[in-house]
Amino acid sequence: MRHGTQHADLATDELETALRGGPFHVALRTAIAARGLPLQRVQHHLSRYGVKVGVTSLSYWQQGARRPQRPESLRAVRALEEILQLPDESLIRLLATADEQPGADRPGSRSYRSLVEASGVLERLFAELGSPLDGGLHTLGHHERVRIGAHRELLGRDSHHIVRAHKDGVDRYVAVHHGDPGCAPERMAVRALENCRTGRVRRHPETGVLVAELLFDTRLRSGDTFLFRYGFDDGTAGPSSEYVRGFGFPGGQYALQVRFDEAALPVRCHRFTQHSAAAPRSGRQELSLSGQHRSVHLVEPRVRSGIVGIGWDWE
Repeated sequence: MRHGTQHADLATDELETALRGGPFHVALRTAIAARGLPLQRVQHHLSRYGVKVGVTSLSYWQQGARRPQRPESLRAVRALEEILQLPDESLIRLLATADEQPGADRPGSRSYRSLVEASGVLERLFAELGSPLDGGLHTLGHHERVRIGAHRELLGRDSHHIVRAHKDGVDRYVAVHHGDPGCAPERMAVRALENCRTGRVRRHPETGVLVAELLFDTRLRSGDTFLFRYGFDDGTAGPSSEYVRGFGFPGGQYALQVRFDEAALPVRCHRFTQHSAAAPRSGRQELSLSGQHRSVHLVEPRVRSGIVGIGWDWE
């Protein structure tokens, strides 16, 4: 009996250590072992919370081969904290600290925690608008132009979007703008520029998220293509140091152009990619700022799930 008590104490100590220092996959693996639950039982418990995660995904998570990224996966992590009788935010916190690497605290950068919080907010806002996350549309092409102002702030961005409906009756697109830290969504504006008009708008000041319905003049049938343009005016936060675009679904071509005011030019620019918000950045490539147009750009011929972005240094 005493041997069993010592074993339980050791398991508890290991779990507390793992939850304190991480990394995430070690803490998850230790917590599952401490509760004595096979992965099939963990999956069953998750399903009772209305969350669907495969046993293979759970195995990858506890091995460190993959990290939770999608909104559904992040909901699973919060459910796991309850199922495994862990303190609130204990696993989510480890996902957040995993991305706090050198450079993560640069002005205008977004922490993993902010992205986690924003993903949950987006789900709620999309639900309020009665829209699925993909909106019944596949992106064939997306050209995004970002404007950086004289005070180094994110002034706004314009999007030229080409989509194809994959179901009948689609008549709108829900656009998302995620401002830099310290932004004020209530002072942002949405602009419907071509082949659309502005519908309902929802804002979430705590995470800097704004979502807006862009209403089409027609109902698309499955297979129909549609082209429209829209923009967001921001300029409500401090200095910006990067612009990132996340893709939950694979798609067509994506082009990102960042243009700087002549009164505030960065000393260097680079592009980067990430498999997920929790993964390390890779694919870094220096970009040359064009003299006359004061801009840099990247082109992804075919988008995959993940993140691409452009970062810059002021001095």
